[in-house]
Amino acid sequence: MRWWDIDPVLRMERELFPEDAWSRGMFWSELAHARGPGATRRYLVAEEDGRIVGYAGLVTSGEQADVQTIAVARDHWGTGLGARLLTELLRAATAFECSEVLLECRVDNTRAQRLYERFGFEPIGFRRGYYQPGNVDALVMRLTDPSTSVPGTERGTDNHG
Repeated sequence: MRWWDIDPVLRMERELFPEDAWSRGMFWSELAHARGPGATRRYLVAEEDGRIVGYAGLVTSGEQADVQTIAVARDHWGTGLGARLLTELLRAATAFECSEVLLECRVDNTRAQRLYERFGFEPIGFRRGYYQPGNVDALVMRLTDPSTSVPGTERGTDNHG
């Protein structure tokens, strides 16, 4: 993801997550930490015919990584794009030498939970009222050893970082 991707990503963000969409400043802040030798983040977009149809981001700290966001345009749901984006994040976690990956997922987002479970993520707890202003709980999930959880058959995403 580059700075010029922020506007189309924000449009998708507001459409998919109207109650708790990230702000422009949040994306700028994340991208500021995604470049250079001290980079601690990896953000990417997926494009089709010049249109951003998905994006994802990961932050690392020591041996731990956190999936910050994964989003797929509604007209691409069920195409495997979410799995390809997650695969790329897990590859990044492995490159950052992370031994575990954590994430939060809305408790009412069973579609995403099934995706994460396919990759080996396991529920480890809840964060009450995590998603605001809707006061929706988050399910916390963990994956140990991301290097062994990346399916080998996922490919075809047009990513640029």
